[in-house]
Amino acid sequence: MGRSTDEKTTLVILGATGDLTRRLLMPALYRLHRLGLTPDLKIVGYALQNWPPARFERHVHRALRVFAPDFETAAWKRFASSLDYLGGELDSEGLRRLRDRLGPSVLFYLALPPSLFGTAAQALGEAGLARTPRGGWRRLMVEKPFGTDLASAQALRRQMHRHWQEEQILRIDHFLGKETTQNLLVFRFANRFLEPVWNAHHVEQVQITYAETLGVEHRAAYYDQVGALRDMLQNHLMQLFSLTAIEPPSHWSPEVLRDHKVEVLRAVRPITGRTLARHAARGQYRAGRLGRKVLAGYRNEPGVARDSITETFAALRLEIDNWRWQGVPFYLRSGKRLASNTSEIAIQFRKPPGAVPGAVRADPNWMVFRIQPHQAMNLLANAKRPGLELLGHQVALCAPYARSGEVAFSAYEQLLMDALAGDRSHFLRFDEVEWAWRVLEPVLKAWRTGVPDFYAAGSEGPAAQVRLLDRGHRWRPIRLIAEGGA
Repeated sequence: MGRSTDEKTTLVILGATGDLTRRLLMPALYRLHRLGLTPDLKIVGYALQNWPPARFERHVHRALRVFAPDFETAAWKRFASSLDYLGGELDSEGLRRLRDRLGPSVLFYLALPPSLFGTAAQALGEAGLARTPRGGWRRLMVEKPFGTDLASAQALRRQMHRHWQEEQILRIDHFLGKETTQNLLVFRFANRFLEPVWNAHHVEQVQITYAETLGVEHRAAYYDQVGALRDMLQNHLMQLFSLTAIEPPSHWSPEVLRDHKVEVLRAVRPITGRTLARHAARGQYRAGRLGRKVLAGYRNEPGVARDSITETFAALRLEIDNWRWQGVPFYLRSGKRLASNTSEIAIQFRKPPGAVPGAVRADPNWMVFRIQPHQAMNLLANAKRPGLELLGHQVALCAPYARSGEVAFSAYEQLLMDALAGDRSHFLRFDEVEWAWRVLEPVLKAWRTGVPDFYAAGSEGPAAQVRLLDRGHRWRPIRLIAEGGA
């Protein structure tokens, strides 16, 4: 028998002994509990291993000692009292045994391989666990990716919707839980001075970059089947793109926000076979160096096929056919084994239409939302250079996102709290997923053949990315940004 649930909310983690739970979910849940934000939450782990609850507690304890920097024994003892565990198969018969461990309100978290999402959702439904009891609720939280293309995403939706309503399903994209991502919405819509210039009349281009120095590490078996386009651009960067481009909501609600994001994706000019070279570029890293470290090429990584054509770098040029953004290119790129760990949304404004004083050169103004390595907001502006002559130079007005002493939360902490509260603002509705796949479908089909352009590990990426840019545009240097350039 499980421990008494009383009237507590229950979080059931399917895949509770896996790496996602160990590295990310348990540290997030521990910190929320330690801060007193989830005092009545009961956590039930479920996995194939036939462990007694005490062994699961030891497993979680070891994980927190490694991955929770604020670990302390007293807080752990309080947290451990909320843990329970049940081993079983991922089928309706095994899951039905969870019933006596659940409170009236339950959040099921699928910390499972993507191939099992549909199976788990269906098994929970067949066990009767998707039905909402009186005075409670049932929700299903699903990690990305949601399919591998449009057809598989639609098939997954049909399978999940056999027992779950769309409003019960919370598709998680952890980028939407990041502080800087949510700040983009607040900064844009809570400051009146921005809205008059947030359009094609004043914006020259938008660049969204997510660069990593890491290779595939221990994910080769997964990554070699997926690639950068599916792993990063279809979800994470597409979300940043839609949030940057959305129209101001008439009122603030999860459904209105998600409606507006879908409007952006529906307005993206379709990429065709004829325009593919202008709108998409791919690359794969070869051997190179990062500092003094010698780095192997992708095809020499353990678990990667020697003739793999999987892209480790992907870049897109997207254009939005609406009044606000007509003619403004949005450049999205992400890659592995690049020059630095850098993530940002950068908006370049058009040059002043008139003359500027003396010999002053008006360099482009940029508004930059930095996600990593440090969360910050930067504005690049032109000012007079100190001295007797009327000369100009560019200055960076930098605002760090968090002040000293302020409590910052991880993306998983934020999204877990939203899920428990029933706030769907930062979760994906299926039509968002569907339209993101529709945008990328022509690129996926074209990249089934041919080979990516190669680039040296530790570099700025493949030369092919340059062909996406309009005349006069330049990619913001990845290495320079990480070294402190604004």
